[in-house]
Amino acid sequence: MKKNFSRRSFLKTAAAGTAAVAVAPAILAGCGDKPSGKYAGPKKISSPDGKVNMAFVGIGFRGGEDFECFEATGMINVVGLCDVDMGAEHTKQVMDAYPNVPRYKDFRIMFEELKDKIEAVCIATPDFSHFAICIAAMRYGFHVYVEKPLARTFTECELLMAAEKKYGVVTQMGNQGHSEGNYYQFKAWKDAGIIKDVTSVTAHMNSSRRWHKWNPKITSYPAGQALPETMDWDVWLMQSHPREYHDDYHRGQWRCWYELGMGALGDWGAHLIDTCHEFLELGLPYEVVPVLLKDHNPFFYPMSTTLKFRFPERNGMPAMDIDWYDGLDNIPPVPEGYGVSEIDPNIPTVAGGKIQPVSLNPGKEIYMKSGLILKGGSHGSTLSMIPGPEADKWEGKLPEYPETHSNHYENFLLAIAGKEEAHSRFSVSAPLSQVFCLGVIAQWTGHKILFDRETKQITNDPVANQLLWGPTPRAGWEEFYKAEL
Repeated sequence: MKKNFSRRSFLKTAAAGTAAVAVAPAILAGCGDKPSGKYAGPKKISSPDGKVNMAFVGIGFRGGEDFECFEATGMINVVGLCDVDMGAEHTKQVMDAYPNVPRYKDFRIMFEELKDKIEAVCIATPDFSHFAICIAAMRYGFHVYVEKPLARTFTECELLMAAEKKYGVVTQMGNQGHSEGNYYQFKAWKDAGIIKDVTSVTAHMNSSRRWHKWNPKITSYPAGQALPETMDWDVWLMQSHPREYHDDYHRGQWRCWYELGMGALGDWGAHLIDTCHEFLELGLPYEVVPVLLKDHNPFFYPMSTTLKFRFPERNGMPAMDIDWYDGLDNIPPVPEGYGVSEIDPNIPTVAGGKIQPVSLNPGKEIYMKSGLILKGGSHGSTLSMIPGPEADKWEGKLPEYPETHSNHYENFLLAIAGKEEAHSRFSVSAPLSQVFCLGVIAQWTGHKILFDRETKQITNDPVANQLLWGPTPRAGWEEFYKAEL
């Protein structure tokens, strides 16, 4: 693994870009205050028709797709629309569909003005901005559906778990395969003893990423450009470090930068290892090793990455590793008899474009002590067995599981109605997202991470440990990190 910058230069870059210092413990002791008045508890469904009054923060690209999925349930009333680039081409479809619904560029204003109407919110904004919007919504008692990954930093995920418990609202992270066949089959196969004594999992996403066309030898962030007329850049920045507008931060490009997004791991990890993480009770790793970081630089993600996450023994299950691979030239080996690698046709579009087939499509392989090997795809894709003696033992004995059920959006809405439990609630999805946060820290610093699962601290690298906490909030945004009721 080649490192092309020194520890000193990393510190300088991180300090200039993120003010990457630990936020004061007094700020992080809890989950914040409701903006006005005494907290009255989670919102209840008030509409005579039993539909949930829902507002949307982020209505372009993925936000627009989430909007369509919620609308398709027939279980919501749209009461508010918000986007920092409201009026831009990618927001017009949703705007045109509901011309009489109030529109905002600042979620804080929408929440305050519509606090008596909103019962739930959908948040589909850049990774770094999820936290503040979620906290603000929960303070009002709004139920929260937020796109994956849950938050940009480890500590933000920790605070969101605490806020879920504190405010008692229904929560759901948007890894939609967690309410499809992938979820029900994995649980059924584990309960039946098919998935047992897992020793390792290989997860891979080797399609082209946005930053693959960029120059990894850059020495600074891009110079500013003219701001689109429709955009509120100050609200877009939220609590993050001030910077001038550039197209390479907007319209999904934020995913490329360590400061703003979570790269391929945060984008796809939630669709590939979610069931392994929940049903194998993995929790947090004790070690993360950056095995390969091709064209490593302190600004954006490597062209190819291999990470090894190591998990201890737990509840009678053996210690195991997850090996993560991304990059066009970083295809992991697969077992003999693997067969064809296919793309699940149900995988949603990515900003309007389908995933392009590669030599090994997004998926995972699960290895067990018995010698049984399973392979699976992404999102709701189900598992199959690699042919062999152990697979033959299960012929004709596979347990049944529900192939159809409420989808991820319906599951969230039914949970608000008290009819189901949200599958990817923050108590489930935050520890999963924290695994990705630790992986991103290993990518960014280029260092192996030793992590204390009890104290939730990185023990071998003080710089990496500071990155657990993330940047000091920009002036005016500290309130979202405060603890008082």
